[in-house]
Amino acid sequence: MANTTLQILFEDNHLIAINKAASQIVQGDKTGDTTLPDLIKGYLKEKYQKPGNVFCGVIHRLDRPTSGIVLFARTSKALERMNAQFRDKETNKTYWAILEKEPTEKKATLTHYLKKNEKQNKSYVVGEKEGGKLAKLHYEIIGKSEHYFLAEVQLETGRHHQIRAQFAAIGCRIKGDLKYGAKRANPDGSIALHARKLRFFHPTTKENIELTAQVPNDPLWTYFEHLF
Repeated sequence: MANTTLQILFEDNHLIAINKAASQIVQGDKTGDTTLPDLIKGYLKEKYQKPGNVFCGVIHRLDRPTSGIVLFARTSKALERMNAQFRDKETNKTYWAILEKEPTEKKATLTHYLKKNEKQNKSYVVGEKEGGKLAKLHYEIIGKSEHYFLAEVQLETGRHHQIRAQFAAIGCRIKGDLKYGAKRANPDGSIALHARKLRFFHPTTKENIELTAQVPNDPLWTYFEHLF
């Protein structure tokens, strides 16, 4: 059963933002675990004593083992407007990733072509002529512990498993990410990738909103968060 608690970062009549735990899922999968939209619908139904169906539109997704900000729409109009913002790259997403190895450059742009293997649910770096899609991200190493390195990441494109695949391609795997070659799993099955910040324009007021999600309750994550 998925974690049934909701850590709400923002809520009004149009939107609700959640700090997703690594155990929670945005979309249903073969486990049959309760999804975040289902949890949100239950929460809204109870809080506002709503009869009948409750609307909760999925605007964007995070991989199950990833934690951090996920934004949902409470109305179809908000969903339509937010989908357009994400599609037109008017939003800004910042991720934190804990890497097993320090990249050769402290600050750089990674550019690859990625191809998704549906059967393995994994993306591979391929040549441009092999049907790969352009994947581009910018990173900076902003913290170090005894064995690990904290990268702040800005995505320019939004490919499947992009951050995981691109860091693996330069030999700097994300802590706990066995699928992409990490040394060992994290005890809770998570990977050390966290959607830290999200900036967007409110679908009705047009106000510029920036949300920050607290890192998971884990000694290494807490160590890095305390650096800032």
